[in-house]
Amino acid sequence: MNTKKYIGTKLVQATPAIRKGGKVYLPTDAIPRTMEQVEEGYKVVYEDGYESWSPKGVFEKAYKVADTFKERLHIEQQDLAEKLSKLCTFVDTPKFEEVVKDEHQRDLLLQQRDYMGEYLNILTQRIKSLE
Repeated sequence: MNTKKYIGTKLVQATPAIRKGGKVYLPTDAIPRTMEQVEEGYKVVYEDGYESWSPKGVFEKAYKVADTFKERLHIEQQDLAEKLSKLCTFVDTPKFEEVVKDEHQRDLLLQQRDYMGEYLNILTQRIKSLE
């Protein structure tokens, strides 16, 4: 079997909800009083209308609120800062030259680090100008 890794991005709508006895209840629903365990999470609606349940921890790790332009800028800034941090850590170790043997590729990665830093600075300025 040829198993591969995948990365995906989905735009979803979600409402905080609970699941009890396998049924999902929104905050406005009448919740039956039973001894069954209550799970916190989200009722998720995908772009094609498909609905599902996601436990709170799993959902909040995978999704960020992106209702406004400013929230989307913050997400972009946080993602870029994380990637830049990882790149800086990598290029500052002896492993950098061991793994990236080609000098041209090393130079390109160092340029990428510099441009990512500039891009991050621009995003930060854009966010500040919106405040």
